[in-house]
Amino acid sequence: MKNHTLPMLILLITATAGIGYFVWQQQKAKPTTMMDVATEQKIEQAADQQPSEAQVGYVDLAPAEAKKLIEQNPDLIIIDVSPKYNQGHLPGSINYYVGDGSLDRAIPNLNQEATYLVYCHVDSASIAGAKKLVEAGFKNVYRLKGNYAAWVEAGYEVVK
Repeated sequence: MKNHTLPMLILLITATAGIGYFVWQQQKAKPTTMMDVATEQKIEQAADQQPSEAQVGYVDLAPAEAKKLIEQNPDLIIIDVSPKYNQGHLPGSINYYVGDGSLDRAIPNLNQEATYLVYCHVDSASIAGAKKLVEAGFKNVYRLKGNYAAWVEAGYEVVK
């Protein structure tokens, strides 16, 4: 009977090292703090949703952030891309309804260097409006996250 001890020992060491490396890699990928857990959850949720802000070229702002942007930028151009402008809108906003081509017609006459805040009554239209500006070469584009309803819910002024 041949001595199989050395080959078996080498196989056992190799398998143990491989398993140890796999476990180490798995542990390395796990979040270690509550902040890491929260960040990992946001990343997983974002992967299931729309492209990131960096990919689409505009920045979503919560109502409080949008209000601060408005207060700090007197030259900010606020664009309401909804057909419901006359039912209520943000003070100082102008209406270029995205659904009827008004925004497309306005884009060539808008200053690409200006800062814009886009909103609507629904996400699909405000996202489309913000993307149109970005695709036309505008660099400073923001979108009101939650749109008009979030602005109203936050208790901020509207014009009716």
